[in-house]
Amino acid sequence: MNEPTHAAMQATLSFGWLLGGLLLVLVAARLVAELVWRIGQRGVAPVSRRVSSLWGRQRLSHWIARRFPRCAAFIAARVSTDRFTGLPLTLCILLASYLASIGTDLAEDVIEQESIVQLDQQINTALSFLREPHFLDLFAGITGLANLETLVAVTLVSAAFLWADRRSRYIPGLILTVAGSQIIAYIGKYAIDRPRPDFLTFATAATPSFPSGHATGAIAVYGFIAYAITRDVPSARLRFELGFWAGVLIAMIAFSRAVLSVHFASDIAAGLVVGGFWLIAGFALTEVLRQRASMRL
Repeated sequence: MNEPTHAAMQATLSFGWLLGGLLLVLVAARLVAELVWRIGQRGVAPVSRRVSSLWGRQRLSHWIARRFPRCAAFIAARVSTDRFTGLPLTLCILLASYLASIGTDLAEDVIEQESIVQLDQQINTALSFLREPHFLDLFAGITGLANLETLVAVTLVSAAFLWADRRSRYIPGLILTVAGSQIIAYIGKYAIDRPRPDFLTFATAATPSFPSGHATGAIAVYGFIAYAITRDVPSARLRFELGFWAGVLIAMIAFSRAVLSVHFASDIAAGLVVGGFWLIAGFALTEVLRQRASMRL
């Protein structure tokens, strides 16, 4: 373990300034999220209705429906908004495909030692001003929320609560999200075998660096739990609050890995991409099970 250099220690801000800055960032993020949420509430519904009706209004769609009825029926089903397997599932597939593309590009850049590697080093050095001892202790506690043992415990307890609450249809999605994200993360770690950054703090790690298992686990586990809690909450305001603060928790865990100098920025980004991909998969599986159950009623 490398000790922090004297110059880096002198460059750190005081704990009070760092904590105040962190709180200021959270307040700013909350205000921006509130604004985006209000704009989204006004615009999402009209857009979704236009997308669902666009196919039936165009002359080309009528021509295709006459010449290729099966193809037309397939497209109409993919843009339908009256069930999850329509437009919502289509958007999930597109988003998951986009995340897979980003993850592949990140892995390729790291393997080929592209400019992203130099950028990682620069970011790690730039974060030196945050490595004040008490601030590091704070982030050490935050990062502990995504240790493997903690994530396993949280997953088991969550599954037990879902079962007790008679919401067992969520459990397959939870298992898929957690297991899929962790398996891919560890395959990536040992397949790419990227060395960790220099350990500039008391934190260390034994596994390879890319992608970040903590970032992967945080978005997979806490993201799915947030979804399971908010899915049936009637209040839009409460859903927003729960979603926002779950996002803050995930972001803080991810950022803690860079502050503690145990991961590069690209490791963390890749971890969030991997976890996000499997979160979408778990979300989609759960919604399909819910739809099938409602159709049997």
